[in-house]
Amino acid sequence: MFLLLTSALFIMFIALMMIMVSSIISKKSFIDREKSSPFECGFDPKSSSRLPFSLQFFLIAVIFLIFDVEIALLIPLISIIKISKIHLFIMISSFFIIILLTGLFHEWNQGALEWAV
Repeated sequence: MFLLLTSALFIMFIALMMIMVSSIISKKSFIDREKSSPFECGFDPKSSSRLPFSLQFFLIAVIFLIFDVEIALLIPLISIIKISKIHLFIMISSFFIIILLTGLFHEWNQGALEWAV
């Protein structure tokens, strides 16, 4: 236990030292109006270069990532079938799938899956 605690403290100390050294030696950037404006052959831009980002698209992407990771967690269940008892396997896998379906139902009720304009 003591070895684990000292290792964790040592790793945190090294990480903090690296952060401090990198912030000291990093190149400082000054905000310049010319550098932050879009380049359009020296002319002023006709429209805004910043396009509005769809929050709905972001929510769909996050939901996809969450369910993609959960599906990746389901893959090892296939190899566990051979070494586990069947009733334990069914209980664990059905519990996991119920959690997935509950999350999907919650997102559906919140309207995150509706693609509205």
